[in-house]
Amino acid sequence: MIRELSPELAKIAKDELNENPKTVPTDLQHLKEWISKQPHLRARTDDQWLIALLRGCKFSLERVKKKLDLYYTLRTTAPDITLRIRPTDPKFIDFFRLGSVLVLPKPKDKMFPRVILIRGGVYNPATHSVADVMCMLYYLVQILVVEDDVASILGTKIVVDYEGVTMTHLAQAPPLLKKMVAVAQDSMPLRLKGNHHMNLPSGIEKIFTWISAFLNEKAKQRLKIHKTHEELVEHIPKEIIPKEYDGTGASIAEITEYWVSKMKEYQPWMQEEERLGTDESRRIGAPVAADLMAEGSFRKLDID
Repeated sequence: MIRELSPELAKIAKDELNENPKTVPTDLQHLKEWISKQPHLRARTDDQWLIALLRGCKFSLERVKKKLDLYYTLRTTAPDITLRIRPTDPKFIDFFRLGSVLVLPKPKDKMFPRVILIRGGVYNPATHSVADVMCMLYYLVQILVVEDDVASILGTKIVVDYEGVTMTHLAQAPPLLKKMVAVAQDSMPLRLKGNHHMNLPSGIEKIFTWISAFLNEKAKQRLKIHKTHEELVEHIPKEIIPKEYDGTGASIAEITEYWVSKMKEYQPWMQEEERLGTDESRRIGAPVAADLMAEGSFRKLDID
C-alpha cells in the first residue's frame, strides 16, 4: 500500500514530478512485471519503495528501470561501499554513532527538502575510511526512501562540514570517487536539490575546481561554499540547524541518537536488503555499471 499524501505534497508531486494517482497502480504493476522478467535481478517490489523510485525519475518508466537495475547491480559489484560495513553488524551502529552522517529534522511549519549533514572529520582515518561514511549514507537514504514522502517528492539538500578533515581524510576520496558518485547520485532515487560546503580546509578549493568540471550547469548553481554559519542559515531553516552550528534545532547528540534508534528499528529490513542484488552471470545484455567503473570513463554528473 502507498501512503496518502497531504494535499500540498500531492500538488507538488503532480506539478513537478508528473505523478497521476489514477495511473500509479498501472505504473507499479508494470515495474513489478518487468522485475519478475529480469533473470539477473533480485529486487524489492514494495509499493512504497517503487513509488519513491518513480518520483525520483519523474515517472519515466525507462529511467526507473535503469536506476533500479543500477542500484541492485552496485549492491553486488561495489561491495566496498554498499556492504563495507553490513548494517546488521554491531560495528555499523558503533561507527554510525560517531554522527558522520545525519538527517536533520523537518521544519514544523513549512515544506522543505530533507537536509543531510555529513561531518567528514569526526572519524579516525587511521582506522576508518570515507567509504564507511558513504556506507552510512547509503543505508540512511534507504530509510528516507521508504518512510519519508517529503524526501521522495521535494528531494534532499546536502551539507558537508569539513571541520577536522585532514589531508589523510582527503586522500581517501579520489580512488573511490567514481564509485561514490555512482552509488550516491546515479543509483539512489532521491533528487539532490542543494549541495552546501563549510569549514573548508586550505587547499581543498583545487578539488572543487576539478569536481566542477564534471557538473552540469544546474549542479554548479546548487553547489555553495559557506565561510560562516550565518551564510548557511540563508539556505537552510535555522530551526533545523543543530545548536553546534548556531541554529535553534536539536543538538548533534540528540539527532544522532534518534537515527541510531531508527537504524535498529530497520534491522529486519536491512537483513532482507543484504540478500538482494544481481547475479551478473544471468544478465541478458551488457553490464549496466561497466562504463561507471571503467577507468577514464567519469562522465559529467547529472543532477535533476
